[in-house]
Amino acid sequence: MMAGIKALVALSFSGALGLTFLLLGCALEHFGVYWPMFVLVFYILSPIPNLIARRHADDTESSNACRELAYFLTTGIVVSAYGLPLVLARKSVIQWGACGLVMAGNCVLFLTILGFFLIFGGGDDFSWEQW
Repeated sequence: MMAGIKALVALSFSGALGLTFLLLGCALEHFGVYWPMFVLVFYILSPIPNLIARRHADDTESSNACRELAYFLTTGIVVSAYGLPLVLARKSVIQWGACGLVMAGNCVLFLTILGFFLIFGGGDDFSWEQW
């Protein structure tokens, strides 16, 4: 039980760190443009296909079409989250420094989401499904 709480605290700290990078990429006076905040939509959308696939998939098979489709959709969402700041920086809507901060925030936040599913997605007595 204590290990689960420590993991939850570590994941919340890393999530706060990733959001800090994202906000710094938008709110610093040197950058001052809030277009990179649209990557928040990708953070919200990224776990949804896997959540749906876990509810509808059979665990008896090693390969499942529903789970593979969920991985494909999740990959598309994650790649889009990295592509949006690059396109905005390339078109000079945001500066390259802001793009770098948003990319760092993307790395930290997507690793946090992955860590959440790896730690709490096991179906043991301390999992996210009980909440």
